[in-house]
Amino acid sequence: MPQSDSSLSLQGKVALVTESGKARGIGAAIANLLAHHGAAVILNYVSLSTAPSAATVVESITAAGGQALAIQADISRPDGAQKLVQKAVDAFGRLDILVNNAATGTPGPVLSAAPEALATTFTVNVFGPIYVMQEAVKHMPPRSRVTNIGSVASKLGISGSPVYSASKAAMDALTFSLAMELGRNHGGITINTVSPGPVDTDGLPPQVAEKINKTLVPMSRVEERLGTVQDIADAVLLLCSEKSRWISGQVISVSGGIVGG
Repeated sequence: MPQSDSSLSLQGKVALVTESGKARGIGAAIANLLAHHGAAVILNYVSLSTAPSAATVVESITAAGGQALAIQADISRPDGAQKLVQKAVDAFGRLDILVNNAATGTPGPVLSAAPEALATTFTVNVFGPIYVMQEAVKHMPPRSRVTNIGSVASKLGISGSPVYSASKAAMDALTFSLAMELGRNHGGITINTVSPGPVDTDGLPPQVAEKINKTLVPMSRVEERLGTVQDIADAVLLLCSEKSRWISGQVISVSGGIVGG
């Protein structure tokens, strides 16, 4: 597959990106960009209704000369994470790059949040990445890369999404804590979090987009606009490359300069 910048080459690497089957989502953009730079990419999706979209992403990668495979698995369950990683390793032999992108959240006040909503948010956003890392690290050679996709919500105290924000703050803490464990005990594996600000995707409901345009978008220092999936993918590419060898345990805001995020 053509590579636009040899200094960011991922030739020969194998990358797994969770929740990457939605064609206009952050995960798909990351998968496409990593493949463009030479990585064989495993896409992951949960719902069978997403299978056609995941197949479209795979086709776009293979049509450009890349390698890609889509695997259905629910990473919020230990057996789902094990299934995903095992199928990926069966196909490509190992994993060099893991991007924990799967996430969910139900807006609303925390004092009236249903126990089921609380459990689902933390299971997908916190336990899921742990389950995947527990399986994936077994198959990751020295100096591999883990990138978590967080959110500026973890630091901004955004009203209306306290449970989601708390789950992303927990992911930040995992990144801080795992940097030593993965680095010193597993051959220099690095782990970082990319924290997007508001991003224009299919998953952004119109009423939420309207609120964001009034509140968060004006906080950006670079331009007054929503972020794009490509903005996020570019940051992930850097952290997956050899260029990031001395960066670990960091939470990097990719938000156009939203202060505090």
